[in-house]
Amino acid sequence: MRLFKVGEENEMKFRYHMAATSALLLAIVSPAVADGGMDGALQAAIDGDQRSTEHKARDQYRHPLETLSWFGIQPNMTVVEVSPGGKGWYTEILAPYLRDQGTFYAASYNPNSEIDYYLRNGKKFSDKLAASPDVYDKVVVSVMSKELMDIAPDGSADRVLTFRNVHNWMKGRYADAVFGAMFSALKPGGILGLVEHRAAEDKADPKGVSGYVTESQAVALAERAGFKLLDKSEINANPKDPKDHPKGVWTLPPSYRLGETDREKYAAIGESDRMTLKFVKPVPAKK
Repeated sequence: MRLFKVGEENEMKFRYHMAATSALLLAIVSPAVADGGMDGALQAAIDGDQRSTEHKARDQYRHPLETLSWFGIQPNMTVVEVSPGGKGWYTEILAPYLRDQGTFYAASYNPNSEIDYYLRNGKKFSDKLAASPDVYDKVVVSVMSKELMDIAPDGSADRVLTFRNVHNWMKGRYADAVFGAMFSALKPGGILGLVEHRAAEDKADPKGVSGYVTESQAVALAERAGFKLLDKSEINANPKDPKDHPKGVWTLPPSYRLGETDREKYAAIGESDRMTLKFVKPVPAKK
């Protein structure tokens, strides 16, 4: 479903339809959200001692409770996190939340990669899991790389999530393949939840070099794989971000790529402006 303006009346009808559809889906697949039952357990995972103080300090920018609730995550689901990175920021929340009732796949680096960066960060992630078996013993570590996209069995996942990774795939010129793998992993009717640094629509960069991606680029990638845009949210928006930094998005916290140069200025901006998008894998029509 492509978003485009077709006149004020039709635009209002479209927005009403999208809101109604999203609300209906949320009510069907996530009743615990409505009565607050899920939020308590999810908040407990967010507040848990398994999370570092450094990671908790970023909650003000990444809004994990609101984001995961909006994606309709429930503790009995099969959830795939694509490219959790070396630190596993969201893994710290998802792994304990899904541990007892659900299944959690962390689609991490290829352990057979020939690139040192991937090997180092893959080991950092695996060492993190091994150090706390009481939290991470049931995490299924799968592979997400340019050469191998074995993220989860086809049609197995209720949710696939990815956070601030699309620009990397665009830069590596394998974004279409990743979206195809995410589509394959989901059950029909399953949801792809995506968060990414958001570029202004007139600043589209096909390689994502600055770290910023336009919403239309992200939607086009998803639609080419077969997804339909279900809804979008401003949960992770930051209107203070002008998105024109000398070192791209990494100029901002937490990276501070310029070191001490203008550090107070960038600290005042905070982390990047981000799109938060929800796509659905359509259910095939009955014959």
